[in-house]
Amino acid sequence: MAVKRRMLWIGSAALPLHNLTRVQAIKIKPERNVLRFLLGMALVAVVYSVTDWAPVLVLLIVLVVLFVKMMATPEKPALVVETAGGSRLLVTLPSVDELRAIAGRIVHAIDHPEAEFTAYVHQLNNYNGPVFNQNGGQNTGIRL
Repeated sequence: MAVKRRMLWIGSAALPLHNLTRVQAIKIKPERNVLRFLLGMALVAVVYSVTDWAPVLVLLIVLVVLFVKMMATPEKPALVVETAGGSRLLVTLPSVDELRAIAGRIVHAIDHPEAEFTAYVHQLNNYNGPVFNQNGGQNTGIRL
């Protein structure tokens, strides 16, 4: 990402600095839906009532593994950049402190027209890129 000539570049997206309404470093909490786990347990009970232990045991193991994975998923730091038009871009890095520093540089660039900088964001894994795009309430592409 970079700020050059009063434009914020995030990947191929270019945002005028005067159009930004929010720049904030946050941690995105993964979905931890305990109700879904309880519904799965109810499904196991229903299957148990109509069949023997073998399918029930398999369902129970799968359900517990998914629940543990869901609960163990860590939060992901993200830098939210929101525009006056309601569009949002999220950039991720391993550290929320690095994202706060980048947010500070963006805010500094808004107040100082001569300011320019480039910051490198890292991919969290080999399969996905670092940008999440949202326009109003519509998701236009997640690459976290």
